[in-house]
Amino acid sequence: MERRTIGATALEVGAIGLGCMPMSWAYSASQQRGDRSVRTVHAALDAGVTLLDTADMYGPFTNELLLGRVLKERRADAFVSTKCGLLVGDQHIVANGRPGYVRRACDASLRRLQTDVIDLYQLHRADPEVPVEETWGAMAELVTAGKVRALGLCAMAVRSGRRGGGDGAADLYDGTIRQLERVQQVFPVSAVQAELSVWSPEALRRLLPWCESRGVGFLAAMPLGNGFLTGTLTPGGGFEPEDLRARHPRFTAEMMAANQPVVAGLRRIAARHGGPAAGVTTAQVALAWALTRGRHVVPVPGTKHERWAVENARAAALRLSAEDLAEIAALPPAQGSWD
Repeated sequence: MERRTIGATALEVGAIGLGCMPMSWAYSASQQRGDRSVRTVHAALDAGVTLLDTADMYGPFTNELLLGRVLKERRADAFVSTKCGLLVGDQHIVANGRPGYVRRACDASLRRLQTDVIDLYQLHRADPEVPVEETWGAMAELVTAGKVRALGLCAMAVRSGRRGGGDGAADLYDGTIRQLERVQQVFPVSAVQAELSVWSPEALRRLLPWCESRGVGFLAAMPLGNGFLTGTLTPGGGFEPEDLRARHPRFTAEMMAANQPVVAGLRRIAARHGGPAAGVTTAQVALAWALTRGRHVVPVPGTKHERWAVENARAAALRLSAEDLAEIAALPPAQGSWD
């Protein structure tokens, strides 16, 4: 697989990553199987994927334990990205950015992951009760201690109204950019993780250029639109009660039907490249589009299935033409609130 570098220290990763959250958290709980997920991670590594993205809150904790089973055997094949800063309660999630907690959380993640060093340690959310510089300073100490190689920040979009190109969308990441500029004064940011996909392109406006101009890598979260851009979801098909899409405004039957033209456009492009007969899928077109957004962009699609992990990895070899990109640019903006 093509390799890309992220951050000023030129960390090298496969052009497509693997989001491990669905294996333990937020999606289709009845389909979460530890042994199957372990096989999925192995298959992704075999296909050239190196970046494995997790967090201590996924499960909570069980996702890191699952990855530890793989890393115990294949640490040299993987680039490990995990996160701290969020605590999961019975019905709520709260931020914790206290330096003492950050240090303890890192040690616990290292134990669960069965590794001596985390390649990329990301702040999941800033704690409103703790100056972000204090949290980031504690994370920087972990780099000095040799427990972490580089630091990243997960971007939080602050939305108002409907998405789809309105004037308000340009300010979605203003808060994140202010945080980034503050922590950069403490220790370099190597990567920013934020949502980016054909139907959620808002990061292209300010956040992605900010990263590119500073040599900061960009991990494109949810590049397949929580599964919608794969073209495999049926409007009105329903989701399991614990699945985050069951309560998501864009995944009502009405909104999924209204946004089918987006999927249809990606499907037309896949057909132009040979379609399923040639091993080219709608999902691969969506991932290939994300790859064209910059050499510092690494899409991180999440999956728990071996088949999809391998299919996603192969998207790195798909080259979209100028005609393809123009057609994607002309697709109608996604309808429906994201909140």
